[in-house]
Amino acid sequence: MGKSLYIAEKPSVAQEFAKALHVNSVRKDGYLESEDSVVTWCVGHLVTMSYPEVYDEKYKRWSLATLPFIPEKFLYEVIPSVKKQFQIVSGLLKRKDVDAIYVCTDSGREGEYIYRLVEQMAGVKGKVRKRVWIDSQTEEEILHGIQTAKDLSEYDNLASSAYLRAKEDYLMGINFSRLLSLKYGNAISNYLGTRYTVISVGRVMTCVLGMVVRREWEIRNFVKTPFYRVVATQSLGDGKEFPGEFRAVQGSDWYQSPKLYKENGFKEEKDAKELIRILEKNQPLQAVLERMEKKRETKNPPLLYNLAELQNECSRYLKISPDETLKIVQELYEKKLVTYPRTDARVLSTAVSKEIYKNIRGLAALDYAGGFVQEVLAGEAYKKIASTRYVNDKQITDHYAIIPTGQGLSALRSVGGHGAKIYEMIVRRFLSIFYPPAVYQKVSLVSMIGKERFFSNFRILQEPGYLKVAGMPKEKKNTEGDGENLDADPALLNALSALKKGSILPAKGLSIKEGETSPPKRYNSGSMILAMENAGSLIEDEELRSQIKGSGIGTSATRAEILKKLVANKYLALNKKTQVLTPTQLGEMIFCVVNVSIRSLLNPELTASWEKGLTYVAEGTISQEEYMVKLTTFIRRHTDQVMAGSYQTALKGMFDQLSPYYQKTTKPAPRRAAAKKEEQTV
Repeated sequence: MGKSLYIAEKPSVAQEFAKALHVNSVRKDGYLESEDSVVTWCVGHLVTMSYPEVYDEKYKRWSLATLPFIPEKFLYEVIPSVKKQFQIVSGLLKRKDVDAIYVCTDSGREGEYIYRLVEQMAGVKGKVRKRVWIDSQTEEEILHGIQTAKDLSEYDNLASSAYLRAKEDYLMGINFSRLLSLKYGNAISNYLGTRYTVISVGRVMTCVLGMVVRREWEIRNFVKTPFYRVVATQSLGDGKEFPGEFRAVQGSDWYQSPKLYKENGFKEEKDAKELIRILEKNQPLQAVLERMEKKRETKNPPLLYNLAELQNECSRYLKISPDETLKIVQELYEKKLVTYPRTDARVLSTAVSKEIYKNIRGLAALDYAGGFVQEVLAGEAYKKIASTRYVNDKQITDHYAIIPTGQGLSALRSVGGHGAKIYEMIVRRFLSIFYPPAVYQKVSLVSMIGKERFFSNFRILQEPGYLKVAGMPKEKKNTEGDGENLDADPALLNALSALKKGSILPAKGLSIKEGETSPPKRYNSGSMILAMENAGSLIEDEELRSQIKGSGIGTSATRAEILKKLVANKYLALNKKTQVLTPTQLGEMIFCVVNVSIRSLLNPELTASWEKGLTYVAEGTISQEEYMVKLTTFIRRHTDQVMAGSYQTALKGMFDQLSPYYQKTTKPAPRRAAAKKEEQTV
């Protein structure tokens, strides 16, 4: 009987598989071996796509004459720095005593690609190949994954989408980067006074750059509009007072007046003063309660974390980048503390929900969670979780949401400060779903002074529900001018609730509150991840985000890396303290080049459609041949368009418009002779 070979993506993961299999073996050079098993590992990618010059030496020199570069057959090569490990893995794959191969790379498109490239280069034939698909690295999950491993051929469509994703990024990157660098690189270099400029273009990267630049332009072009609100301070006696805000609703002398900015604000202060003058004619100044409405309002626990949601919250609260968040949660995964992090799902599978008590029970030893665990296990909610919105097999593609495994708690001692905080965030979000909604009591009042109506809204938390676990919300200041106080005093709310229609409320005075419209917010690293997930739309409401269907820009596994690359290329600047993203002068100039030459690369919906196409390939809806025809047609068409265009003069004008925003970094420079010579060569 032959041996089984297990191939993991990293040495640490291979070690976990060896432990789960109880492989009593001596570690050899690049693998572990026992009587019936061999466990080895990649070190990330061992094989990559070859550079164009490998196809033909003529491609080494960048030239418009060699574009577009679209090979009939793609070439691959072993990465020199990991050649030794590739030879070890390749040798094991082809060993005659190995008759079954278990693919244990990360359970996703990229993990599939890593193994398939190794198998392709090694020339593996005539072996049984099984795919191990797991959601955590606990021993139980690993053994279950091995026992239920499917034939590798069932993942051929996923592998096809992985190959296509790599080909797409490769072809777009090489062709459009060379094309735009040759065509317009000198325009940027001459303006900035630099030696040369390589315009790096990517299917996802360029689209994200466009989103940040467009937002910056919206902010620059924004004109603040001041407005003036009139507020009445009304008295309940016993020193209790509350504000009411004027609104020009139907029946008001100011209804639909052109002097209003909105129904609750005047464009000019003099008109607000005129309203006060008219109202103060009524003495004694008092308000009459016209109507009051009381209602209970519930707020459900949020859905579980996927990677994008976790990255967004870590950016907001911990001020760390998405890339750093991914590294930390990957470490938590490898230490068996949480489930697979590179997931888009925010719900659990039915299968997992049936044994969810194991995950809950394992958290009892945590200081901040033990009491909640006892409450959850004493109740019935966890037994019925499968019938709630937190379990939905249709919303899961590769993996379910990120949750604690309930195992490996001893490893928390070796996790850094941010790691412990992120783990606690995951634990609290997970336990929250087994608690009831938070319940608020809301009171809305409309009072009249003369013919004008004043509106007041109050809300108080009556039953914390899941907020006991998730954390109580911080006090919110009312800056929007909607007359709502979200943190009403209980005594005040009781006094308000006792009022009846027609109650007289002495008005202690009328005042003017000045405000102004606000420009759009800049993206921070977390909100950008959410915008990428939602195909360019910054949807901050988590309930609405959960309803968005389809693929976004990039994937959960790649979005952080894309932001990191844009910052490394100096196209974007990231404020490490605030995590706010802004474009650099170079980034804006490159945006201008792409905008006049290949504008569709800046279109979030189009970029998302490419990702959706890869999903269709993975699902078997369309063939890889169909996808490649679409891709090559796109590249050829836009290459021809750029070749035919000439926008140097227009770009100079655009660069001049940007320059005042970067006075400190712009260096006026004469056109260099070397640059002239280089342009003539091109």
